[in-house]
Amino acid sequence: MAEAVVLRSPVAHALIVDLDVTEARALPGVIAVITASDLAVESFTYRPYHKSVAEFTELVDVVEKHHDVPLLADDRVRRVGEPVAFIVADDRYIAEDARDLIRLDLEELEPVLDPERGLEPDAPVIHDELGDNLQARVTVSSGDLDGAFAAAEHTASFRFKVGRSVASPIENRGVIAAWDPEDGGMTVWSATQMPHLSRKVVGGILGIAAEDLRVLCPDMGGSFGGGVYYEDILVPYLAKLLGRPVRWLEDRAENLVNARHARDQIHEVEVAYDASGRIHALRDRILVDMGLASFYGLVVPYNTISHLRGPYRIDNYWCRADIVITNKTPNAPARGAGRVSASFVMERILELIARRVNRDPAEVRLKNLIPGDVMPYDMGIPYRDGNPVVYDSGDYPAQLRMALDAVNYAGFRERQKELRDEGRFVGIGLAAYMEGTGYGPHEGAVIRVDLAGNVTILSGSNNHGQSHETTLAQVCADVLGVDIERISLRDGDTSLIQHGGGTFASRTAVTGGMAVAGAAALVRDKALGIAAHRLGLNKDELGLIAGHVCDASGKALMSLGEVAAIALPGSGVDLPAGVVPGLEALHYYVPPTVTWSSGTHAVTVEVDRQTGRVQLDRYVVAHDCGNVINPSVVEGQVVGGVAHGIGNALYEEEVYDELGTPLATSLLDYHLPRAIDVPRVEVYHQEFPSPLNELGVKGCGEGGTVAAPAAITNAVEDAMKPLELGIMEMPLQPEKLLRAIDAAEAGTPE
Repeated sequence: MAEAVVLRSPVAHALIVDLDVTEARALPGVIAVITASDLAVESFTYRPYHKSVAEFTELVDVVEKHHDVPLLADDRVRRVGEPVAFIVADDRYIAEDARDLIRLDLEELEPVLDPERGLEPDAPVIHDELGDNLQARVTVSSGDLDGAFAAAEHTASFRFKVGRSVASPIENRGVIAAWDPEDGGMTVWSATQMPHLSRKVVGGILGIAAEDLRVLCPDMGGSFGGGVYYEDILVPYLAKLLGRPVRWLEDRAENLVNARHARDQIHEVEVAYDASGRIHALRDRILVDMGLASFYGLVVPYNTISHLRGPYRIDNYWCRADIVITNKTPNAPARGAGRVSASFVMERILELIARRVNRDPAEVRLKNLIPGDVMPYDMGIPYRDGNPVVYDSGDYPAQLRMALDAVNYAGFRERQKELRDEGRFVGIGLAAYMEGTGYGPHEGAVIRVDLAGNVTILSGSNNHGQSHETTLAQVCADVLGVDIERISLRDGDTSLIQHGGGTFASRTAVTGGMAVAGAAALVRDKALGIAAHRLGLNKDELGLIAGHVCDASGKALMSLGEVAAIALPGSGVDLPAGVVPGLEALHYYVPPTVTWSSGTHAVTVEVDRQTGRVQLDRYVVAHDCGNVINPSVVEGQVVGGVAHGIGNALYEEEVYDELGTPLATSLLDYHLPRAIDVPRVEVYHQEFPSPLNELGVKGCGEGGTVAAPAAITNAVEDAMKPLELGIMEMPLQPEKLLRAIDAAEAGTPE
């Protein structure tokens, strides 16, 4: 196996004057060095692969422009870290030495480093085919916005900034590819959360048919978004070109600079409200810094738009998002994609309004929450799939009260007065969120029973740490009547099932679970039919219990393994008419639209006035993901999400200098939350089953992250009362907090 490394651009924007790889190619042990000129003869085209569906674009005011992205920089570089050359050698040490021998001469150009500059008429155009730096724009509205503002008792304007973060899985990315020249097949091992999408994109670019390309996702240390990267395409290309396996492994500096970034939005918000704090209208103009390319199109920006109002009844609404190309790392979905920004903006607005009308933040939220007796509730705008945004089930006021009771809100308020008298800065923060979960377009599963009565699930929804082995096995066990210990799961391999969706958008319980339930129901029906035929009984009189066909009294008549033996293909097989041999079934589930999970976070904090450090004391989450399949799994997802959210709230930020160079290139500079930064998280379950699927489930993978930055920021502001900090951005690192406190004490805006 050969090893690959990448020569990356050291500057954000420049013309390539000269790229000389002669010395690198001549180094002993170097197998190949490829540049854009080598790829040009292949006519490879890499275009961002997500396009909005027609059912959606017909309902909203939308402009989408598309452009190609070079796999290796051609005439110019457009961001720090952009791949310029791929070096393959007998080992990594030689490859890195060869990389140092490449001469890259650049003529630097002005970089575009923020979306406001990117939209100015004289800004450098990053992709000529776009004409300017506006890649897309989408606008939605509902209700009578102008009338609501004209009649408002009060109005206010705010500007919020959500910083750029990097998902930072515990293990970095990697790709291995092996080409078999005899059968013309390619096998790729990749740290991807969507192996079937990877097969489609990689195969489409390299001209490899789906049946000749196998993509496997081995165990990996998390994913958190991403998709198909340059290396996912170039490593298989090189493996085929060279006729030997090739491996590329990412180091942490590469990960922080090149693994797709997230968040990075500016919101210009106007609200109309009354003296009780009730919001009657909301207008928001969003600028999204999409970096070099918008690989996911409108996914993240529209997630923000469709989730911005959260669980609040704000019928008069207008929102526009401008998606702007800049000379930064591409922006992409990461846990809580688009929703973190939405919750931060909405919950900060509520907190600021509560101060202006001199009411408790909990009281103001109760004034604005959608009542439980009007559910399901139509929010008046479409979702990305073209269906209406309709919150399918829930009781948000009851959920807020659950969180308030769990954290002992009233008791804390009393204790807070005593602690403040002692000179301690303690506060409590609230934040709610909505999460559209179970996104399509489909998911597939195969259920197979062997002669020993053991069951194997083949799933298109691959696992990278979410306990699919438990959750999907439980679904199968319930439907098929088999002990869970006899069920095993195989996933993350495109050879297992022809069509798969993957793991993203908090979708596995809904789409993967329903695919498994459907396949298990087919196997159950088939098994009972075969057993009834053999035993001379009516199928309706039989059931499956603990891996056995039983009669109405529960008496075991035949094991599931025996049924599988009867179903074996071969001469003399005795099956009911029309039943094909084999005790297995394939089922694809297509969701009608998304299900809507929800949650409310309550957190208490103490602020160190001298250092700006924020200590989290108690953290409570009231959470509704419909029917809870496994409480431990759900709680693990929520707690893990909260840890991610704490990082987004207080520590994590990828900052660029004035030349476009990322400054956080190691974990010394990019501060992730540690075990001592994450308090015990108390999770309380609401269970309002979704009417949109037979399991009554909703997703649970991202909500822990979504509301955490808003809840923590609100708690910090509460701790510093009566100072008016007016925090308008996240994350809130100690130095930012100290500046805000100093400015508030001096009576000047920060």
